[in-house]
Amino acid sequence: MAWDDEDLEHGPVPLWFQIKERLRDAISRGEFAPGDALPPESMLNRRFGISRTTARAALDSLENDGLVSRRSGHGSIVLEPRMDQPLNLLASFAEDMAARGRKPTYQTRSVLPARMPAEVAAAFGLTRGTRAIAIDRLLLADDQPLAVTESWLAPNAVPVRLRPEPTELDTCSLYQWIEVATGNRIARGEQYIEAAVADEELAKRLHVCAGDPVLIARRLAYTADGTPVEYVVATYCANRYRFRVELVRP
Repeated sequence: MAWDDEDLEHGPVPLWFQIKERLRDAISRGEFAPGDALPPESMLNRRFGISRTTARAALDSLENDGLVSRRSGHGSIVLEPRMDQPLNLLASFAEDMAARGRKPTYQTRSVLPARMPAEVAAAFGLTRGTRAIAIDRLLLADDQPLAVTESWLAPNAVPVRLRPEPTELDTCSLYQWIEVATGNRIARGEQYIEAAVADEELAKRLHVCAGDPVLIARRLAYTADGTPVEYVVATYCANRYRFRVELVRP
């Protein structure tokens, strides 16, 4: 295979890093496709005459970069490339996936009237405990779980009496439903992103392992005139999704 055509160079560049970069290049060239297993530590040891620690460091670094998933008994499995979400673009999940040529689907766990927690009420500028529509959904791309979302709809923009049936939201974008049902079009938003780890329940829904990294995005979405409409906490698989921001130096 092309990735092991040459011996490693003994010099200032660490051996584990040289192996990592060869494997990374092989993945980018398609030599290893998503779902394929990379050479195990034992094969790297024999081919390059390196220690087990050096081989493990190379594979661990690829996992940290989100290129492979390492599980005991399964080896280092190449992952699908992560999807980039530009942070300067507000789009519904359906719009985002359609632009990538991916098929968006939804699994709606619940659509219920509930009392807003303090975090949500503060975002809407309302009193804690005010009733609003709460929506819990799993978002999938090409039938692969990508994110779990907990959405709250501002009651002055989307009255509780208008709450949709779960089956309605299994087949369409929430933004689309809001616009059709209320005439409110979401035009802009504010978003904060932080890192976390998946607990057992979240891991089960996202098809990852408990303790795996996730990204949590908290977003408040408005109409063009500044009326808040939706507050959502979206939890994404960190090895399948990442956010991208374009920076300009003044």
